[in-house]
Order: sequence, then structure tokens, then C-alpha cells
Amino acid sequence: MSNHYDVLVVGGGISGTALFYELARYTDIERIALLEKYPACATLNSKGTSNSQTIHCGDIETNYTFEKAKSVKKSADMIVKYALMHGYENKFMFAHQKMVIGVGDTESEAIRARFEKFKELYTSLEIFDKEKLKQIEPMVVRGIDGNDRKEQIVAMGVGGGEYTTVDFEQMSNSLIKHAKEANKTTDVFFDAWVKSIKKQGDRYLVKTRDGRKFNANYVVVNAGAHSLYLAHMMGLGLEFSCLPIAGSFYMSKKRLLRGKVYTVQNPKLPFAAIHGDPDILADGLTRFGPTALVLPKLERYRGNSTVVDFVRSLRLDSSVMSVLTGLFKDGDIREYVMRNFAYEVPMINKILFVKAARKIVPSLKSDDVYYARNFGGVRPQVIDKKSKELMLGEASINTGDGIIFNMTPSPGATSCLANGFRDARRACEFLGRKFNEDRFNAELVD
Repeated sequence: MSNHYDVLVVGGGISGTALFYELARYTDIERIALLEKYPACATLNSKGTSNSQTIHCGDIETNYTFEKAKSVKKSADMIVKYALMHGYENKFMFAHQKMVIGVGDTESEAIRARFEKFKELYTSLEIFDKEKLKQIEPMVVRGIDGNDRKEQIVAMGVGGGEYTTVDFEQMSNSLIKHAKEANKTTDVFFDAWVKSIKKQGDRYLVKTRDGRKFNANYVVVNAGAHSLYLAHMMGLGLEFSCLPIAGSFYMSKKRLLRGKVYTVQNPKLPFAAIHGDPDILADGLTRFGPTALVLPKLERYRGNSTVVDFVRSLRLDSSVMSVLTGLFKDGDIREYVMRNFAYEVPMINKILFVKAARKIVPSLKSDDVYYARNFGGVRPQVIDKKSKELMLGEASINTGDGIIFNMTPSPGATSCLANGFRDARRACEFLGRKFNEDRFNAELVD
């Protein structure tokens, strides 16, 4: 059959295209296909306007433990090495200075303590006091009256020279391009919205809404918030529920920051604290965000076509209600949810958001920014119904029977090549094929 493949990848975002590339380049698997529901790859959460374009390597993300930072750093290094290997520096990968700021005595002390621990892992990491910040990121220090802000402020970060920023949409396109350079079958099908996946003997039959049929010995679903939806349709992953979180951004009217400026994260929350980033698709204007709002749909800016999918993925029951009720019992989380809901309410949203963003730029005024329409995406936060917990990070359902479903909220884009490495090796083990680990390590690790 012409539509029979050894491995079929569902989803053409950064995670799906990374796996597609690694299967083509580092394995001896001969027939590989990728199905993408839209006319082009990376049109949803991997699109440059849907995320903060950040390579999350763990040095300025204060919610990462040392062990998680070490793991994420290895994943982030793969992104940089891939781009350098193919000559994409200053094309879709760029270097900026970056830092996380501690404002006030408590946060400043926490930043200094974190620096002492993390500097052995990140050798370029520096501490920036107020005087240094005035030189390298002056808007972080300058108050609304033109004088220095009164609070104690300290930052740790990298002054420049390290790659920090990627347009993951362009990277996705490059991954497909280089996958097709392999001397094997590497087919990509657009407008291929998967309707169903069924096990038939030792293969999987995948049907699309337009009637096309594909057979595969191994399937990996990297379909964002729809991964769990497709798993549930097969009766798999029923112990999980999907809570879609939409992120929005505000854009500045002029350049305010020279690099990425993050703030200290609340460890209770799986969502990024507010930060400011130079937007590489908007001539370096500063983009502030993201906000975080529960949205009853699996895809944003696509009408209400995925509302029913949301209901089916949520699988509301007493376990889910217990998790949601528990979240709202926590004062910090309740306040965070209500505040982020207010960020979406016309008339008051910008006023409230600017007040919060002044932690980064104290002199910020409402007239300096505007709500960035059609920016932001949906992150599939997963609820574990057995443990009755909101999972902080990525989730994967590996049946051990030739099919995997991945849900990859932030930092999923940064982890795309590392996750692809994991799943490509799983595919090889299942199919009795070989993964060229020496070549992989030489190009992306060593």
C-alpha cells in the first residue's frame, strides 16, 4: 500500500516536526510520514505569535529545580546545536541578553542564593546589581518619575552572546526540509485532520476527515491539546483530563527592553510569571506576558469548533472537580486566576496588566502598550485523576503497544529534540530498527 508507513507522526508543530527529522536522520526506518491538519506546519502553538520565542534553558526560570534545570539545559543545547549545524543563526535563532529580576528584599535574597547554586551549571551566569542594571537594562531601574526605583533589585542572567530566542515556526519548516534530504520515504500530508485511530492486527489504521486512510506499524501523536482527545477516542489515557490554558500578550509601541527580563515564579503555579521579551517578528518591540486563562476550547482563534473536543477531553467528574476545587481553595492560586481573568476584560484589562508589568518596567504607562490581538496559544495542562493533581509539565502516554500520545506545554518547544530522541528510540526498539546514537551525539549533544 502506498499509504503504509513504518512510523506515522500526527501533528506538524515543533514537536512533531522534530521527531520527523530525527526519525529521518538518525534511524534506519525507511518509511516515515507526518500528518498535519492545517495547510502548513506550526500554525498553532508553535507559531511565533503564540509563544514567547524563548529557549528555556533553566538559568532564569526560577520554578526549575537544579535537577530539572540540568535536564532542560541539555534539551536547550540541542536546539542551538541544530540551528548552528544548519546555519540558522540570525535567521530564526538570535542572541539577546537575559535575566530574572528579584524585586524587594525577599526576592533579591532568593536570587542571590539561587545564583550561588546555579552558577556551577551555567558558567556564563552573572549577578547584576542596581548600578549594573542601569547600564545594561535601564528601563528596569528607571521609575515613573525618572528617578531610580526605590525597592532593592538584583538580577541574575547572561549579559549577551548566548542564543536565547527562536522562531519555532521557521524551525519547524526547516526540520521538514532537512528530513526530506534523507534517502528514504519522508512524506508530509497537509490538510490531514485525523478523525480516528484504530488498532488493526499489528498495525494502526488512521483515517482523516476527508476520507484518506493511512496504515502504520508505529504512531506518535504530537497534536497539542488534541493528543489527549485522540487518546480518549481510543479508550486510552482515561486517567487524565485536559485543562486548556490560553495565554495572551501585550505589545509595546516602542522598544523598552534590550533583552529578556523574567520575574520570580510562584512555585505553586505551572504557568510562567510575567516577563518581557524582544519580539523577533515585531522589530524587537517588547512583548509582555503571558496571561493565563482557562479556555473552554482546545484551539484558539479557530472559532468554537473545538469546544466539544474540550468537553470530551475534560471528562468532568468528581476527581476533576476535586482538583479544581482544591486549586481555588489556595489563596495564591485563586487570586492568580481572578487577576488573569480580569486581564481579558475590556476597559480594565490594560490598566490592571500595566500595573503588574511595572514590576519589570516601573515607568510603564497604559499608553505604552496595547493588547496584542491574535497573539497567544493554548497550553494543554494535564490533570491526573488518580492522584487528583494538576501535573506541572509535560505528560506522555506510552502504551508499549506501538502508539504514543504526547502533551507538551511549556517548555515543550525547547524540549522538542530531546523528546523526539526519546520517541525515535522507542520506535526503533519496538520495530527492531537501529538508532544512530553516535551521529546524534556528535551533532546535537557532544
